[in-house]
Amino acid sequence: MSKFIASPANSLSGNLKVPGDKSISHRSIMLGSLSNGITKVSGFLEGEDALSTLKAFQAMGVKIEREGDNVTIHGVGINGLKKPEKALDLGNSGTSIRLMSGILAAQAFDCELVGDESLSKRPMGRVINPLKEMGAVIESNDGKPPLKITGGQTLKGIHYDLPVASAQVKSCVLLAGLYANGDTCVTEPAPTRDHTERMLKGLGYKVHVNNNQMCLTGGGELKATSIQVPSDISSAAFFMVAACIAPQADITLLGVNINPTRTGVIDILKLMGANLTLANEREIGGELLADIRIQSSKLKGIQIPESLVPLAIDEFPAVFIAASCATGETILTGAKELRVKESDRIQVMADGLSILGIENQVLEDGIKIQGGSFKKPTGIIESHHDHRISMSFAVASLRCNYPIEINGVDNVMTSFPNFVNLSNTAGMAITEI
Repeated sequence: MSKFIASPANSLSGNLKVPGDKSISHRSIMLGSLSNGITKVSGFLEGEDALSTLKAFQAMGVKIEREGDNVTIHGVGINGLKKPEKALDLGNSGTSIRLMSGILAAQAFDCELVGDESLSKRPMGRVINPLKEMGAVIESNDGKPPLKITGGQTLKGIHYDLPVASAQVKSCVLLAGLYANGDTCVTEPAPTRDHTERMLKGLGYKVHVNNNQMCLTGGGELKATSIQVPSDISSAAFFMVAACIAPQADITLLGVNINPTRTGVIDILKLMGANLTLANEREIGGELLADIRIQSSKLKGIQIPESLVPLAIDEFPAVFIAASCATGETILTGAKELRVKESDRIQVMADGLSILGIENQVLEDGIKIQGGSFKKPTGIIESHHDHRISMSFAVASLRCNYPIEINGVDNVMTSFPNFVNLSNTAGMAITEI
């Protein structure tokens, strides 16, 4: 088990390029594999999560070549996947297992999806239930992985109302809908990231979007294309917060995805008073990109609007660090989803903030954080092998006069393999041991 020692630092500068978007990287492999023709992907995230998806589709007979962040996928068409020789190991990737369940529920062959210790504790009922409604046959370990999917089922289209706003569940149902008889529609209670819908359209598949409802008709085909993966706003968020809280900071994050279903973190930081501007906005492959400049900021505590919660769900660990350095109290509610991520992110962040002397109160669906100053740590921070927890507390070193020790940072490799190197290049002082 590796750990970070994040030593005190107070300045941040430079033009930084963070890795490719994880959500889009996953989907490029899945949909490129199901397309007719050759899909070329540039900017692919070389993190373990996205590579788990890539290896799984190779195991199902798809020829995929990778040179660094350039990937060439020789699509086999919607019905061209083959039975894997053994269980598909998806490591730590919740996106892989939830989205692939939708695709695999409709195949002619049986298969089993397994993951690491962390993934094996995460709830899958949210995808199992709608898939069973469509006619899928899936066994689980009391609603958790491993998942055993029985092939040869005929799926029927359904109209599904999401009980909780979740892009993974929405995408799972829509991907199963590619194979289903008739129309499949998903209605969401609040907007969630729409990369699946955008990419389906980019590959020539008709998706009808009407306000908060997405519909498609099964039986179509996907046509291969080129996909450029923009920089991941979830990874960029650590540097946005870092620059806001650092005593001296002026950085520009290049080519970041600013898809409107993902920009909650920008909106929240701006409400807190962040000195943050967007430039060079452009559209590539149906996704919006911009360069984001952030300078040192005087942040203030806020009541985070619940409408922004689904648009910033992965960035909250970093936002909690910003709240800790703000003047006054920050209150988050309506974020129960955070309790079923790679860890219970509300409780795990609260525990770590307490070690750094930050007053906080855990709520059933959120947290209250009283802004202040980081004190000498009273212990080692346990990340519970959650990459976003590890990176968030590393960023706290920009406002702490003492080294911060963070345990279980191995899973940073899943989403941001060069995090330590890029952080140190910009002015931080993180050692991995």
